[in-house]
Amino acid sequence: MLQTSEKIWMDGKFVAWADAQVHVLTHSLHYGLAAFEGIRCYKGKSGSAIFRLPEHVDRLFESAHIGLIEMPFDRKQISEAIVETVRVNRLEACYIRPLVYIGYGAMGLYPAENPIKVSIAAWKWGTYLGDEALSKGIRARVSSFTRHHVNVSMTRGKISGYYVNSILAKREVKADGYDEAIMLDPEGYVAEGTGENVFIVRRGVLKTTPLTSILEGITRNSIIQLAKERNIPVVEERFTRDEMYVAEEVFVTGTAAELTPVTEIDQRRIGSGKPGPITQTLQKAFFDVVGGTDSAHRQWLTSV
Repeated sequence: MLQTSEKIWMDGKFVAWADAQVHVLTHSLHYGLAAFEGIRCYKGKSGSAIFRLPEHVDRLFESAHIGLIEMPFDRKQISEAIVETVRVNRLEACYIRPLVYIGYGAMGLYPAENPIKVSIAAWKWGTYLGDEALSKGIRARVSSFTRHHVNVSMTRGKISGYYVNSILAKREVKADGYDEAIMLDPEGYVAEGTGENVFIVRRGVLKTTPLTSILEGITRNSIIQLAKERNIPVVEERFTRDEMYVAEEVFVTGTAAELTPVTEIDQRRIGSGKPGPITQTLQKAFFDVVGGTDSAHRQWLTSV
């Protein structure tokens, strides 16, 4: 159950959590054209800080642009509103959800002059894939649902309606007792999870899907940088599901998932069946950054 906070920012002002409502004929509710972000704020040794806020705000604006949604606020206003939302709710660590959506007005597929609305909510949220996911890993299954094709859905946009595909895949694998789904692209190569990017370690090389049919993950980008700094070879290339099966290590990354090991896929144990050494090294490096103990990446943190 979602743990409520006190206030939500809506179109430039704060309203009580319970009063943050929209009309049932809100256009985006019916047709799914909205842009959103997932951002985390961490409690570190120097206080609370939001992880890679400028990059998340840039991606929000890029998603809106891809969807032909004209933002009614600029980047500076949205960035300040995100920080203030965390402050107003007195949250030391939290998940932040900005949403840009098409409001009430005309119905039908063409939204005409419907107003563009923006909301920002923040709440306490722990480990996304389970209490022991970060330490022990998760079980995943390759979904029967195919991930988006670049000419069906523009995959660089974090668009609300695209996630129906993820919901179907997630419900499918959860019903079969797995923690997460891994989705293939239309040509049968590994794309991403329902809300995460996928990495494998094969013969000491860290591989991840190139930015062809997947969302440009900000945590993904961070892990690639951290790996290179530790002299871990990194390549961005396509790989198949059976290459995952024989990999020494597999993990997924994302704002919600952070860096979560995958220890079983399709009833096949991955490596030793436990989080591997490269996974553990990068997981520690990531949490050192977000916890403020890695001064080399202080620019990734925005103080609250």
